[in-house]
Amino acid sequence: MNIVNKRRYYFIVGGALALISIICLLVLGLNLGIDFQAGTEMTIGFEQQVLKEDLRAEMRNLGFPEAAVSLSSAGHFFIQTRELTLAETQQVEASLEAKFGALNISYESVPQNIAVESIRNAAIAVVIAVIGMMIYIAIAFRKMPNPFKFGVCAVAGLSLDVLITLGVFAILGQILNWSIDLMFVAGILAVLGYSINNTIIVFDRIRENTARGISTDFEVVANASIVETLARSFNSIISTLITLFVLLLFVGSAIQNFVIVLIIGCISGAVSATFLSPELLVSWMKKKGAVSDTPAKVKA
Repeated sequence: MNIVNKRRYYFIVGGALALISIICLLVLGLNLGIDFQAGTEMTIGFEQQVLKEDLRAEMRNLGFPEAAVSLSSAGHFFIQTRELTLAETQQVEASLEAKFGALNISYESVPQNIAVESIRNAAIAVVIAVIGMMIYIAIAFRKMPNPFKFGVCAVAGLSLDVLITLGVFAILGQILNWSIDLMFVAGILAVLGYSINNTIIVFDRIRENTARGISTDFEVVANASIVETLARSFNSIISTLITLFVLLLFVGSAIQNFVIVLIIGCISGAVSATFLSPELLVSWMKKKGAVSDTPAKVKA
């Protein structure tokens, strides 16, 4: 099974997915949740059945045309709008109760400075995680030729995983009105850890096979390593996805963003660890002529 030899096609598909994700982000944008956008979020439960369209229309009548209304699987409504004063929240509650009957309502407000700080901290957390992983891999594979390239290729795969996840959420934000929140960021960080684990498994097998001296051609070594780890990667992703789908079905909207991000990221991470990062490493090694021509001298 010659997987590495077809790397050009993988690069084309990966580049196309990256381009589509970037276009989605530029055109559609991300639907920011209350954690990253100054405003007020109301969680409302009605005792009688209320249609989302009727609730949205009522919010417009009350003078909040920008209000975004979504419905959870548990039957609760989420309304996101500009930051409301105490008087305005009381007015909204009274008006909705008069229109639709008895209700339970809770509020969460985020000032502008807190929203900006949350965005900055989330970006810093992701950047630090990526840089830390790249440095760690370079150190862990320091006995291999050009260990820094191992770290860069691993991070390239992680970048595609994150980009695809963002692109999917840009689409979901428009179709299902899903917004990103701190649970989304937690999911992204978890995806980074999961994806890098799959990549390290393949890279570590490359190191072992290089030390064993199975070939003087780095491409042959990399391909053999990918094939040997396919079953492990497949079993890992299937067992993880089963757990995530169970969480999504039984836990519901409370951790919806976290679980959906993990599902997308786990699938993308397994694919990139097999069909992108190792192939990038092979192409970079062969282009620079940095193939392992003395594999026996490399220690696992």
